Amino acid sequence: MQLSNTPQRYGYLSVALHWLTAVVVYGMFGLGLWMVSLSYYDSWYHQGPELHKSIGILLMFGLLVRVVWRVISPPPAALQSYSTLTRIGATLGHITLYLLLFAIVISGYLISTADGKPISVFGWFEIPATFADAGVQADLAGSVHLWLAWTVVILSVLHGLMAFKHHFIDKDDTLKRMLGKSSSDYGAQK
Repeated sequence: MQLSNTPQRYGYLSVALHWLTAVVVYGMFGLGLWMVSLSYYDSWYHQGPELHKSIGILLMFGLLVRVVWRVISPPPAALQSYSTLTRIGATLGHITLYLLLFAIVISGYLISTADGKPISVFGWFEIPATFADAGVQADLAGSVHLWLAWTVVILSVLHGLMAFKHHFIDKDDTLKRMLGKSSSDYGAQK
């Protein structure tokens, strides 16, 4: 396997970015659910949100890298065995996941900067606050953030189930390609 994508398979970078994003998103989801259950006197009451914000900003940069990399190194072509509906569904699913992920990090940013203070990313650098309307902004963005997070988790589970459906029911190479392996029907590609 090579760094960039080929018509037959995803390259190292695409595979690594895909799985790293998945791990970070699920980790952030778990951290977020745990954080809101903490009491004011818990030792992680202030540390948890700071960790969540820092990782969220890094996730935003990672998403930007993914989009740029997708333009530089386009994904493999759809398998010939895919129906038109499958191709449309996969495209819409991917676009929706990307849009939701960006919406989550933007809403997280709006929650974190509602008080007008910048976000410190592990003490390495700061992201300035651009909008600040404390109560209203934090409450609205918080509700949106929570619903978007649940939506991404549900859609990503469906995304994974579709990969297993392709592998075990359709018996095509979708899952293998997601893991960086070559497509066996490359010769049959359009």
